[in-house]
Amino acid sequence: MTEHQQQEQGGGITPEVLKSAMKAFKKRLKLTALDEDSRLGRGPLSGGSMGVFAIQPPSRFPREVWEELCRLGKLRDSGHGLYELAKGD
Repeated sequence: MTEHQQQEQGGGITPEVLKSAMKAFKKRLKLTALDEDSRLGRGPLSGGSMGVFAIQPPSRFPREVWEELCRLGKLRDSGHGLYELAKGD
């Protein structure tokens, strides 16, 4: 049973779904940053990594989950469907 199906049956967003969504978000953020840092074409004298701050969240969770995480202060909506970790995380 997926997280989305559990949410529909329970009528609300469970803490387990929020925890799973947050874990998936952090993993995607880390992988996106690693992918960006490993790109070819970056000059050897161009400095360090640019850093990735906002990403599109994993699509297996509904938008309501991401909005709830923003409301709880764990994520920040950067606009255009992108989210970033809130300060302190």
